[in-house]
Order: sequence, then structure tokens, then C-alpha cells
Amino acid sequence: MSKRGSPYLRKALFRAAFVASNTDPVFKAYYQKKRMEGKHHNVAIGAVARKLCYTIYAVLKNNVPYEVQAPLE
Repeated sequence: MSKRGSPYLRKALFRAAFVASNTDPVFKAYYQKKRMEGKHHNVAIGAVARKLCYTIYAVLKNNVPYEVQAPLE
């Protein structure tokens, strides 16, 4: 993980990713997939944080609400 950028934003994003990996079905499935690949918990949360960041960007860019979907198997 890069240490560049705002440490406050990075911590907030990681906390949001932790919550998303426990509550949102898509992010939960992605977290479990990373863990099944043998990734450490923190690495898997980092991957969820990156996916969450892309999702947040897409929601803001396209001005559409986020809708929870069933995870793709």
C-alpha cells in the first residue's frame, strides 16, 4: 500500500471498507474471494477499499444512487 496522500482519507476509506466487507453482499463476496486466494486480512481489506473507491467515484461521476446487488458468482 502506498503511504502517499491523506492519512485521514486512507483511514476513513479502510474503515468504510471494513464495514462494507461485513454488510454489503458484493463487497463481502469480494473480501471472501480474496481470503480464499490466501490473502492476509489487511490485504483483502485493501482490495475492498480500492473497489469501494472505484464504486464511490462511479456513483459521484454518473450521479446515480448506489444500489445493492447480488454478488456475481
